[in-house]
Amino acid sequence: MSYFQTGEEVKLEKAKITLNDCLACSGCITSAESVLITQQSQEELFRVLHENKMLKQEEQKVLVVSISPQSLASLAAKFKMNIHEAGLRLAGFFKGLGVSYVFDTTFARNFSLLESGKEFVRRYKESETEKTSLPMLASACPGWICYAEKTHGSYILPYISTTKSPQQIMGSLVKDYLARRLNKTPDHLYHVTVMPCFDKKLEASRSDFYSDVYQTRDVDCVITSGEVEKMLEKEGTSLIDVEGQPFDHIIENSSYDLVNHQGGGSGGYLEHVIRHAAKEMYGHSLQHVEYKILRNQDFQEVTLELEGKPAIKMALAYGFRNIQNIVQKVKRGRKVPYHFVEIMACPSGCNNGGGQIRPAGEETPKELLGRVSELYSSLKTVEPNDVTGIEQLYTEWLGGSDSNKARKMLHTKYHEVEKMTNALTIKW
Repeated sequence: MSYFQTGEEVKLEKAKITLNDCLACSGCITSAESVLITQQSQEELFRVLHENKMLKQEEQKVLVVSISPQSLASLAAKFKMNIHEAGLRLAGFFKGLGVSYVFDTTFARNFSLLESGKEFVRRYKESETEKTSLPMLASACPGWICYAEKTHGSYILPYISTTKSPQQIMGSLVKDYLARRLNKTPDHLYHVTVMPCFDKKLEASRSDFYSDVYQTRDVDCVITSGEVEKMLEKEGTSLIDVEGQPFDHIIENSSYDLVNHQGGGSGGYLEHVIRHAAKEMYGHSLQHVEYKILRNQDFQEVTLELEGKPAIKMALAYGFRNIQNIVQKVKRGRKVPYHFVEIMACPSGCNNGGGQIRPAGEETPKELLGRVSELYSSLKTVEPNDVTGIEQLYTEWLGGSDSNKARKMLHTKYHEVEKMTNALTIKW
């Protein structure tokens, strides 16, 4: 495939998605989805950057890039630098290309964690009368969501948390809050995210995250960690040689520090939810969360046991086989022993996403994953409630945590997808 710009033919590398990269199927992704995937690539971003520079200044879009901490860790590992230095240099690289703002999606994850905790407490209280309240299944992984919608539909969707992923909350922040702050309409901002996962392209393409009024998506383009590496190569530079610039803060006149959350390389959903439940339901401040490894490293459980209180059990289930064990019990009406499950499609979670940079030379995937995970964990951890600006945005942007706007900006819904009935359909 080729595009023509300024009379020059440019050969594009196709953006591909495979079963090794995701669970987004009941056989394969649809042709419509594959088109959407192809539209999101480093070449598409270069095209937008080029076209934007050709416009008069008053007609130019505000270009925004939001970077996931897992991608940042992958790039830091690739170029053998600490994660703070990688962040500065990556921000400098994008700003050098013409991007106006570079954000860290960890800020949006604060909202995702807080909303997940509140949703769990609500569901737990409703579980006596509402059969599908528990177990609550995490919703941050788009590969898992696509698989649930296409393969299990109405059997499983009511159990999935309605809380948006950090990527899509970042989309709401950029296209609503930042746009208003800049006195722009959402279609005058072009929002790119850098993610460890190809399925994030599918997530950004969902109709739920599209504005019919402004004809724009909350996230216009998703590129993977590996695609950023290709961008650096195309520009003929290394991240080591880029002059660093600081990350921006979504709140005006505020500085921003790179931080992280407790609980592993996929965002710490289980860790936050169980701590929040202990505090809100039992008035107990949980100092340490102890994980028990079950049949493999990707299937672990946590139990909260306090004298005189009902036990609360949670689990993390990563990878297709462990997900199947949970899903099949729910689908067959069997008792699931957990109140909450942190589900991720990729074995070892998001640090091992299909869009991460691959090992080079004699380094094994396991060795590289170890370095990426170590870099990811090197960031100082914080509690979402303690992050500067979160409470302010709940008030100023959303009009309170229980407002209609908070539900619209921070939550979503799911849809059963009719299964394909052609020869390519694979039965799981």
